[in-house]
Amino acid sequence: MGPIQRLRKDLFANPLDGLVSVLLLSGLAVAGYRLLHWALTQARWAVIQANSTLLAVGRYPIEQQWRLWLLVALVAAASGLSWGVLRGLPVRDRPKTTLWPSNDRLAAILLVFLASWTPALLGLTLAIQARWWTLTALVLLMRWLAGRYAGRFAKPAALAMPLLWPLLYLLGMVLIGGGLGLVTVGANEWGGLLLTLVEASFAILLSFPLGVLLALGRRSSLPMLRWGSIVYIEFIRGAPLITLLFLGQNILGFLLPGGLAPDRVWRAAWILTFFSAAYLAEAVRSGLAAVPRGQLEAARSLGLSLPQALGRVVLPQALRVALPATVGQFISLLQDTTLLSLIGLLDLLGTARSVMANPLYLGKSAEVYLTLAVLFWCCCAALGLGSRALERRLSPPSLSR
Repeated sequence: MGPIQRLRKDLFANPLDGLVSVLLLSGLAVAGYRLLHWALTQARWAVIQANSTLLAVGRYPIEQQWRLWLLVALVAAASGLSWGVLRGLPVRDRPKTTLWPSNDRLAAILLVFLASWTPALLGLTLAIQARWWTLTALVLLMRWLAGRYAGRFAKPAALAMPLLWPLLYLLGMVLIGGGLGLVTVGANEWGGLLLTLVEASFAILLSFPLGVLLALGRRSSLPMLRWGSIVYIEFIRGAPLITLLFLGQNILGFLLPGGLAPDRVWRAAWILTFFSAAYLAEAVRSGLAAVPRGQLEAARSLGLSLPQALGRVVLPQALRVALPATVGQFISLLQDTTLLSLIGLLDLLGTARSVMANPLYLGKSAEVYLTLAVLFWCCCAALGLGSRALERRLSPPSLSR
């Protein structure tokens, strides 16, 4: 079926569908035109151009920002490598397509488009625009190389990929904070998008295993473990996140002995972790409930211990079912980092508020908030695309075709 026939079937199957489609498309076209006209002719982007570094990294020392560029280059290379490996490795008995499927070509075109227009729109220098082009070329080159040679090194690639990103994350924290011979940059000097991503990634990485343990504890036959998990989950889910953030900032220092209380940035990171873990536990518990009890009994009858049966039989099926809800919680967690500005941390929203408080930029809130919306949308869209790709890869062949 061609694209025209498909559009006709989806949008104009009958007169009522056609009328609704025309009205909706007309409304979207008018709204898009007005937004584009405002962005190109009326908006004053000088506030973004003058504060792009502040919004990106906050008060991070200028002489140490080369470490952040190195980290971004490593992330770009790892992203292209992961992209190519996941596309290049065979998936069960599905037919392998070309090295550049249509979705990949569309993503590559989008990357080139963003590299072409975003730096120029923000008024960045030619040197920084060249770095953006270099990063884009690095992503595409690593994707092409990995897609070309992943089939020849399928087993080593499959074993190395789960280790790549945790090692890169640890290396990134060393580059950001210092250590191993690098100058220490305190967490109080982090800000903007850098602080938002650090807080969100830290909470995402730690809340997932904690949520799995809480879900298993809630289904445990041991009363203390089960009721402890239930009390924790229900207490956290019953309290607003902003309340927990204020409690963590103001009370944690009194509860812990002097010197053991973490920095304000890491207090907020742990609160986000514990808060997200309670919601992830319920998502994982729904996945566990979807797995027939006979699966566990069959695994035990084959001689597997309880941890082996859970890790090899039950949890893989449960996590596949819970994956959409889990990624949805990750996206909500990323968006919830905007609450950090209310407790005095200069995350992306807090930095934007400090910029708008400058008398030179009064009345420029629309430009700043639109930039923030685009940045958050890009991060959330990346999580959503990764989730859908993982769902297709983990789904049985009969369900994915």
